Amino acid sequence: MKKFRGKKRYFKKLSIEINASHYDLDFGEEGWFDIWHTHLDYYGLGDSSIKLRREHVKAHLILYNSLLNKLILFKKPFQSWIELVDEDAESDGVYIHTPNNNDNNFPLKLEDIKWDCTIPKQYMDLINLNEYNVGHYTGESNSYFIIQSKNHGVRL
Repeated sequence: MKKFRGKKRYFKKLSIEINASHYDLDFGEEGWFDIWHTHLDYYGLGDSSIKLRREHVKAHLILYNSLLNKLILFKKPFQSWIELVDEDAESDGVYIHTPNNNDNNFPLKLEDIKWDCTIPKQYMDLINLNEYNVGHYTGESNSYFIIQSKNHGVRL
């Protein structure tokens, strides 16, 4: 892979995007989310470097906390979490799920999550275990880490 140039500019732009109204949630009277999610590492840069992966994980945590602060005003039950995909940084994302008009799938339950998992050492200093539950599960082709607030929302 070619050397990634312009890291400062890239992460500054990402920070601006996270803090901008781009992620203002429109609850409205009938507001709901059906496994709504967003990805921040659009190009999978985190797969090429642990430093880049860590910066994206930090960005996901900032966005997650920002969305949680907005969801506190939401008058309906919700689930929200970060999903980190072991071998695919591009698929890392922040998720929101509520009772919705599309399907009767709330609360979402992921049966195979092991909540007493070992956190990868490259993320240990980023994740405050007093604030977050961290779980792990294996899907069809990937391994996933779930980060979810201990204090807000319905647990997966």
